[in-house]
Amino acid sequence: MPVWLYFVRRGQTAAASEGRVIALRRAYHDESFGFRKPRQFTMLDYTPAELSNRAANAPLLRYADALRTHGHRAASIDPLDLLRRERVPALNPSRYGLSDPSGTYDIRGILWTGQEPEPNNHWALCDITEFLNTVYVGRIAYEYMDLPSKTERLWFSHLLESQSSTSALHCSAQRKHRIHRSIACSEVFDAFLQAKFPNLKRYGLEGGESMLPALDALIGEAARAGVTHIVLAMPHRGRLNLLTGLLGYDPVSLFHKIKGGAEWNVEGGQFSGDVLSHLAASPTLNYDGKQIKVTLLPNPSHLEAVNPVALGKARAKQYTLLKVLEKGSEGVMCVQIHGDASFTGQGIVMETLGLSNLPHYTSGGSVHIVVNIGYTTPASSARSSLYCSDVAKMINCPVLHVNGDYPEDVVRAVEIAFKYRNYFRKDIVVDLLVYRRWGHNELDEPSFTQPLMYQKIRARRSVPALYEDRLVNEGVLQKNTATSVRASYKEALTDALAASASYSPPPIKLERQWSATKIDGNNIKMVWPGSPEAQIFDTGVDAEILKEVGGASVSVPDGFDIHPRLQRHVRNRLAALEKGEGIDWATAEAMAFGSLMLGGCDVRIAGQDVGRGTFSHRHAMLVDQKTEGVVVPLNHALSKAAGKLELANSSLSEEAVLAFEYGASWERPDFLPIWEAQFGDFFNGAQVIIDTFISSAETKWAKQSGIVLLLPHGLDGAGPEHSSSRIERMLQLTNDPYSPRPNVNVNMHVVYPTTPAQYFHLLRRQVKRNYRKPLVVAAPKGLLRLAAASSRLSDMLPGTKFRPVIPDNASTDTAERVILMSGKLYYDLVKERAARNLDKRVAIIRIEELAPFPFSEVTNVLRPYMGDGTKRIEWVWVQEEPRNQGAWGHVKDRLGVVLRALGGNGDVEYIGRREDAVPAPGIGDTYREQQKAVMDRAFSGL
Repeated sequence: MPVWLYFVRRGQTAAASEGRVIALRRAYHDESFGFRKPRQFTMLDYTPAELSNRAANAPLLRYADALRTHGHRAASIDPLDLLRRERVPALNPSRYGLSDPSGTYDIRGILWTGQEPEPNNHWALCDITEFLNTVYVGRIAYEYMDLPSKTERLWFSHLLESQSSTSALHCSAQRKHRIHRSIACSEVFDAFLQAKFPNLKRYGLEGGESMLPALDALIGEAARAGVTHIVLAMPHRGRLNLLTGLLGYDPVSLFHKIKGGAEWNVEGGQFSGDVLSHLAASPTLNYDGKQIKVTLLPNPSHLEAVNPVALGKARAKQYTLLKVLEKGSEGVMCVQIHGDASFTGQGIVMETLGLSNLPHYTSGGSVHIVVNIGYTTPASSARSSLYCSDVAKMINCPVLHVNGDYPEDVVRAVEIAFKYRNYFRKDIVVDLLVYRRWGHNELDEPSFTQPLMYQKIRARRSVPALYEDRLVNEGVLQKNTATSVRASYKEALTDALAASASYSPPPIKLERQWSATKIDGNNIKMVWPGSPEAQIFDTGVDAEILKEVGGASVSVPDGFDIHPRLQRHVRNRLAALEKGEGIDWATAEAMAFGSLMLGGCDVRIAGQDVGRGTFSHRHAMLVDQKTEGVVVPLNHALSKAAGKLELANSSLSEEAVLAFEYGASWERPDFLPIWEAQFGDFFNGAQVIIDTFISSAETKWAKQSGIVLLLPHGLDGAGPEHSSSRIERMLQLTNDPYSPRPNVNVNMHVVYPTTPAQYFHLLRRQVKRNYRKPLVVAAPKGLLRLAAASSRLSDMLPGTKFRPVIPDNASTDTAERVILMSGKLYYDLVKERAARNLDKRVAIIRIEELAPFPFSEVTNVLRPYMGDGTKRIEWVWVQEEPRNQGAWGHVKDRLGVVLRALGGNGDVEYIGRREDAVPAPGIGDTYREQQKAVMDRAFSGL
């Protein structure tokens, strides 16, 4: 039985060690989804004789542990030998009183050689030193002795030391030929592009070719172990080599793209495509008869931003497999490739690592490969740590450093990494030390800032050439065979380049789970609001179901002791349901969730404190005050529902958490993913994800998403921060047209609802319609408990739906001023209008959906106020945000278009705060004065 799978003491069978099994439970999924599974590890026990020997030979034990701990500092891991290897005193046996090289020592319980202890249990010190240096001071360096788990430390010691004494290190001739082919073809590919497209920024892999056999070995090991899906995230360096060399991307399509063509064709859509270094693929590969699907995600140029997206997609795919195949994390693995400078410098790396072992977020461990290729900034200016991988130590992650000049060692390193990940379900890092033959791109001159490094690089032969010479010298590879490999691949590339002249890109194909947006067989004709195929759904629900769901949302098991202050929360909800009025936001949300769950839809809401809600309003999860047991009432009381509610109370992260949820939305169109910011302005920490994924992924990559962003918004005297969700930024990111145009594919929806019923319909609409769009909600704060902002049950019954525009009840005949506005200010305006007795003279119209702008609905609501054309109406836009913020910049031209179409001059007056550098003042008196001024101006002159 392989020692890397089970710790069985030498000379014993697996059954004999069963009494020493310990179960380490890793909560890599949420209990409510049935994902929690125990991981069992067989623990090595020392026999009494071994324990006695360890005590008797304590100096030797200290020496062995010193090599395990500090050997990496002297290892030959730098291909350029620019990292000066230290003289490490800890590696000298004399430091431990071991001075006689020929002296013999009993190694029982100290070294793990994989051999029987008798009669070979006494070794000479020189042999022990040679053995430990072979294992720990070679071309692979190991950092694992700082792991807090003794089990994991022993796992590494057993694996590394026992393999070093067996044939496990042997690399077959077949494997060597495969390695050679991958790196030789990579070199041919880069040379071909350089010759044919000399001005192309291709971010080639020259110097880092070992990345390809590393990934090939990793995917092969995963496939043979039963992994069926790999979700792969990587930056631009070497991406084209990977796509064409391993993932089967058609070079004809690649050359077509290089020459300016599109990578795919989508009928009727508005799509920009993306740059060459962001291309993606999702092939199914075959390794020894085992099929494995590898999904390389499209990525933006923001380094590392795609990593949490991949993590979220991997976890969502695990959930899908669990439901379909009863196979969760065992079937899916996330692989993240990084650059050395970005792994250290980009904060999203640390945020993503922080998610790796958390309930609701972990996907059972990722394999990280840091392609340590160097940067135009020296390492001394790029990081404060010894290694670029040191940031991974924050999660007690083992690190393997390997010299990229030796592809066979690289392969061994990634195979060890996979075994660790697959056994412990934890992250592991492979630091692949290579170099870049060119600068940041092929048009850059790196010797401006790295003259000595590039003197060395330009004087040395390439990695494929060096490896080829080794194989020829070993007699494994014939020179003419090597030449043939290169020539045949170059010929294939030449043929592909010629074929690209007449190439026509195929229509994009959607994966099966996205068939709901499939219009024409496997060819997608994208669906968007206004297109003929877009379906309008009735999002209302029967009263009996709403009451059942509402009651279930506050139901707890018998004997469950809820907090005394929540008793009122339960009573109020049940009373509102019984009366059919006074439905607050939290109740409407719960009814939306539960009704979707009854229809088979899973709902996941993630963010900080989402279970209780930032404003202590949601209480979708309850905690027993005596036992601290947790119950999610909707899952408990709606056990018949096919869907589940997952409440992912997240770490204090915005960027990685939002990216994670977004990645899940790519995998599963059949569920409702929500990210709630504690306050609206918290999205600032996730702006990269919003800019490069949420607002633009469909346009760049034809990737639809139903992600919902809840951003609590509203000026309430709380100061500059926590007041604004920056509606203006979200609207600026939309491609919403300035005038009514049919079949415009608006990239995302931005709404500012003012009633719980509107929110209810928005959530249900997000799932029910037959296309997916990101939804940004300027969510309530003060309205959560405002009685005037409650809804009736009848507002959510069949026949009702979300209203993009809510008209006023004021008479169109008597109105002299029409206030157009969005959001919570409505309730202040209504109160002020009543106090001034202007109900008949002022109409207040709420525009609830800001993008896409509801031209037809606004036109229909405003038309009655125009009368016969002789009546003079004052049109004003009122908002509480400063003039340079809020929705004004977005609506003013669009309102003008509507009014001119109705026969007016299109003028709309702005009423609100003047331009400001902050969303709101931090001085309470100033805030109140400004708010009063807005109210006065809204009704002045009447």
